[in-house]
Amino acid sequence: MAFCPPDSARELPGNVVFLGILPRVRNRAAVSWILDAALAFTFAAILIWPLFRLEYSDKWASIEATFISDARFLRDHWPHPRWQPLWYTGTRFDYIYPPALRYGTAVQTKISPGTSPARAYHQYVALLYCLGIAGVYVLARTGGRSRAFSLLAAFTVATISPSFLFFPEIRADAKASWSEPQRLGVLHRYGEGPHMSALALLGFALAFSIQALRQGTRGWLAAAALTCALVVSHNFYGATALAMFFPILLWSWWITHQDWRMFYRAVFIAVLSYGLTAFWLVPSYVHVTLENMRFVSERGNRWSMWVLIVLVIGYMKATEAWAKGRKERAWVVFLIGSSIIFTLNVVGNRYLQFRVIGEPGRMMPELDLVYLLAACELLRWLWHAEWPRLPVPPIYWRVARQLVVVLIVAKAFYSVKRYTTGSWNIFVDGGDPKQRVEYRITEWLAKNRPHARSYTTGSVRFWFNAWFDLAELGGGSEQGLLNPVVQPATWQLAGSDSGDSGILWLQCTGTDLAIIHDKRSKEEYHDVTYPEKFVGKMPAIYDDGEGNFIYEVPRRYRSLARVIDRASLDAMSPMPEDPPEFQLRMLADVLEKGPEAPTQTQWLGTEHLRIKATTKKGQSLFVWVPYNQPWQAREGDARYKPSRTQLNFMRLDVPPGDHTIDLVFRQPVENTVGWVLTLGTLGILSLLVARPRRVI
Repeated sequence: MAFCPPDSARELPGNVVFLGILPRVRNRAAVSWILDAALAFTFAAILIWPLFRLEYSDKWASIEATFISDARFLRDHWPHPRWQPLWYTGTRFDYIYPPALRYGTAVQTKISPGTSPARAYHQYVALLYCLGIAGVYVLARTGGRSRAFSLLAAFTVATISPSFLFFPEIRADAKASWSEPQRLGVLHRYGEGPHMSALALLGFALAFSIQALRQGTRGWLAAAALTCALVVSHNFYGATALAMFFPILLWSWWITHQDWRMFYRAVFIAVLSYGLTAFWLVPSYVHVTLENMRFVSERGNRWSMWVLIVLVIGYMKATEAWAKGRKERAWVVFLIGSSIIFTLNVVGNRYLQFRVIGEPGRMMPELDLVYLLAACELLRWLWHAEWPRLPVPPIYWRVARQLVVVLIVAKAFYSVKRYTTGSWNIFVDGGDPKQRVEYRITEWLAKNRPHARSYTTGSVRFWFNAWFDLAELGGGSEQGLLNPVVQPATWQLAGSDSGDSGILWLQCTGTDLAIIHDKRSKEEYHDVTYPEKFVGKMPAIYDDGEGNFIYEVPRRYRSLARVIDRASLDAMSPMPEDPPEFQLRMLADVLEKGPEAPTQTQWLGTEHLRIKATTKKGQSLFVWVPYNQPWQAREGDARYKPSRTQLNFMRLDVPPGDHTIDLVFRQPVENTVGWVLTLGTLGILSLLVARPRRVI
């Protein structure tokens, strides 16, 4: 694939062959792109250099722990577990998070076995962060054509956050650190590595899409599809930003170039991008993700949708009148549209409660990107603009304008001197994790209760699987829940003052232990409002004298299966996700006061549960694993069909006798179809790359 002609033609240079392969440089124009991008990367790397070397930071409350845990689980169950039995009482591994970061981190630990998942994670996100600053340069120069102001855009995105003007609480949060830009704050303070990695690739995806729409060559179409797929494969907020940017970009270049082939090319990019992600982005994944949005964000409102529609129509009409057929205005049209949409979405949410879907406040880094690209384009115009019929010699006006630009830029960078001169202070080593409560508790469980399912909270929940395979009622990032009852269960356990009600929830969800922290604990969150509610109601099997307790739940047998009386279970009415206490008590009685029939369960891999039990006539098996259609139960030549039962767990109706049942999670048909689509798309991609210059 060839870059198109240099700046004089308002496009990327046409003399670098690039598709993840080392570029073949043919003239100085191409060298300028490579050197400038490398300069932007290096500038960012200097600012965050300690992050490349960091293993555990002092941000023990950060959500990054769950991504480290996820990568550690993948490393230990390589190459692709279909089921994750440790989180949310069990869920599909693919449901938990898009695959790119978890695989990028795990691969590093495989290549370098001495590298811990924590260090590999920090290296990965640091590399992507710096690459993202280079991506800002590539995007700005592709759209705006100015080498100098594209570098300025990259440097400002790496240091400045205009969103602080609208969000004083976020500005105060950053000021309490080292006034780092929100892009870095989201990555390091909040631990949103997947989101910022997706944002890092977004600049390349948009730049390559501009070239693909404008030129239509196979190579650019392939590059655009690949980078768009990588954005989606890192994070859904990054994917949401791409979904917002891409239509604006298509409109901006079509209205100014009037080339109908751009619409076909846009569809081609979208189809190829989905094909590359089809092996994991299956329909049920989308459904589960949208369903789980209710747990992590507020619902959208109707008036916001109508306001958005009106603004989009107004923007299209106005830009059609101003820029139709004016190719040189494409970049400005894109910046105007992006500024409107992201201001409405992010700032509008803050002050007007505007909301269509998700949490708009999490897209502040995208808002910063848009504002800084627009500001640099405005400065470029001010630097180069020609104003005729002035009462003084043009040279004076030009010098005055350029002096204003210099002063604005100097003032902007002076305002972030605290960050640029002290950025290394942000990255504080967290010390030896073995001295932390998060490690001590999980190590004790790994030695003494390795097969127990535990109720966890706060930072212990985040780090629960960072070092060991331990099952918990909840999970890391609260995404990918196949069994929605997990959320009301954990909410009730954290907020209710009733120990009896809490015990019922624990029994009904097959949970063996409750890990509780009082105000003395060094656990970061102290989520349980009434930590004393289990005192005297359950035996404390762990008490470190520092406010950390592990209570053992009164369960009849320590197993993930129960022999139950079928008629008693059938007599119960269907249970909602958040059932009243009397229904929980009825179910607990069926499970804990049923037949005297011990069971044994053992995981033989991540998607194979072996159950040993003896049943009599009229008895069934209740299994504390969420129902999902790909589960199959077999015993020799016999096959039993799992069914959904109370609280979305599984039930097996088996004949009387001694049983050794293998419950196996098969690869879902939709994933098999997705793999076929992905492999086919890779074949198409290779054909496109074989003749990258041919136009579509």
